[in-house]
Amino acid sequence: MPEKLTLRSEGTELDAILDELQREQQVKEISGEDSGFANLNRALDGVLPGLYLLIGPPGVGKTCFAKQLLDQVAERNRAPTIFFSFAESKKELRIRTLARLSGLDNREIRRGSAYLLHWYGVPRLGGNEAEQLPPTWEKLKRMVEEARSWLDAIYLVECQRSWSVAQIESQVGEVIASTGSKPGLVVIDDCQRLGDLNQSMEARMPLIVEQVQQAAMNLKAPLIATWPDLDATSGVLPHRWNDRIPGADVVLTMEKDLERSQKLTEPNQAIVLHIVKNRGGEKGRLAFDFFPSFSRFKEA
Repeated sequence: MPEKLTLRSEGTELDAILDELQREQQVKEISGEDSGFANLNRALDGVLPGLYLLIGPPGVGKTCFAKQLLDQVAERNRAPTIFFSFAESKKELRIRTLARLSGLDNREIRRGSAYLLHWYGVPRLGGNEAEQLPPTWEKLKRMVEEARSWLDAIYLVECQRSWSVAQIESQVGEVIASTGSKPGLVVIDDCQRLGDLNQSMEARMPLIVEQVQQAAMNLKAPLIATWPDLDATSGVLPHRWNDRIPGADVVLTMEKDLERSQKLTEPNQAIVLHIVKNRGGEKGRLAFDFFPSFSRFKEA
């Protein structure tokens, strides 16, 4: 039998909300978690609990953006964050974090793989071999030590192809149990892989979005799910996604700004982030510069 719900009047519930708000002593400029992006904070009122769907064509930088956002939420809010990946390995995600924080090219870090990267770039060396490390690796080591306090709040999970939304919820539950805190942000990269691959992307989307939105509600946490736009073509309005996914609280679409990209040095790209749906605030568009070699986004 379904669990019997206890009904409480709005008079009683509103008293509880007033007590909660009165206990909040910190003066906040935004209601949600600090994303690390000032303009995004203003538009979204911070990162609030709910489902955020991040949509864009392959190669536009969705994974890099979502990972940087997750890192910044962990750093600025000291809240546990969990990144679920279906395509990227944990090592690759860690190298991207190293590149963004250190200013060293992704390729330079990968060429240092002979030192056997171990836990965010700390090499396994013995004896006096550390003295033989080039300055770039010393820079990486120092950066890791400086960032360790908030890196300890980040959890990376490589998902199996057979995983379901329920298994992801279970993993988040384990993090909550071990840390004693609700997550500041959960990211599911390539969330289309949660569905039946025998179905078309069009048929999968509403089913997956409904399940992921329910997970965000159960966890009472912000959840970002990335989705590839395989039909992105020039001249097609990003706002077409608004009505297609009613279950999402916020819909963000990414696309390259071809005109502004011409003013940047390759392979750097100008990116537009469209807020096409936002139940909690503004809609609009935000401009970013994307530096792929350093896995870094910067508000333009």
